[in-house]
Amino acid sequence: MGAESKRRPRTSIFKISIFLIDSNIILYSYLSQYNYLKNIFLKESTFVSEITKVEVLGYHKLTKEEEAYLKDVFKIIPSIFPSQQVFDTAIDIRKTFNLKLGDSLIAATAIVHELTIYSRNLKDFEKIPQLKSINPIA
Repeated sequence: MGAESKRRPRTSIFKISIFLIDSNIILYSYLSQYNYLKNIFLKESTFVSEITKVEVLGYHKLTKEEEAYLKDVFKIIPSIFPSQQVFDTAIDIRKTFNLKLGDSLIAATAIVHELTIYSRNLKDFEKIPQLKSINPIA
């Protein structure tokens, strides 16, 4: 009888990151000095929450030009609609970490869908241990 070979389970050294874009990154992308942020939107691995659309497009002081740009951005980036699991997770996050409603929902969306958040506002998101966040502006 031959010796049995012991194989390690195959694991990939490459992990594809999938990102959830926070409102502030979309807003900064409108400014010429942050034009490079638009490249993020073109990646297949980026998403936006419907909550982000409400936050951004619901701002009452948008000019017609800004609104048109932002609507175009939202046409490019695929959206994630909040599920009951996202709402339940957001409740726990809000209770535990005292985040604002919008940030709690964005964080919950990222956790439930195993996404990394692109945000300039890392201060609040870094409180949540199971959440990964990156500031693409830094």
